[in-house]
Amino acid sequence: MFSASCHYGIQAMMCIARHYSANDNIELTKIAAEYDIPKHFLSKILQQLVKGKLLKSTKGPSGGYRLIRHPDKIALIDIVEVIDGTDVFYDCGIGFKKCDDSDPCPFHDDYKVVREKVKNLFETKTLGELNKDPAVSGSILPIL
Repeated sequence: MFSASCHYGIQAMMCIARHYSANDNIELTKIAAEYDIPKHFLSKILQQLVKGKLLKSTKGPSGGYRLIRHPDKIALIDIVEVIDGTDVFYDCGIGFKKCDDSDPCPFHDDYKVVREKVKNLFETKTLGELNKDPAVSGSILPIL
């Protein structure tokens, strides 16, 4: 449903949110190594998030990235919007160009329900919530 860039962007933002501080930065190399994301690729994604006003980038010995807003104020849809855009929440599930409510494909009505649930989830789940979830402390997410 989402691009690899978007998946990596969400993972990186979760990592940065876990270490949220108004003054501390997380280094690109740490995020890239922990999540096994090519450094150059991750750098481009994080720059998109800087341009999208979700991250601040600082150069130098204590440089890196940090959130512009508190993790509780950044919903997953904010990240998706910057990286992939929100068309995924409106496009046809099987790729028809002219599929909509007035001219639906055979899959439209069923997929619309699922798509709206996913959109609602991404609108309501914040980075702060995801990092408070007990599953976060499990083995799936690396702790930097």
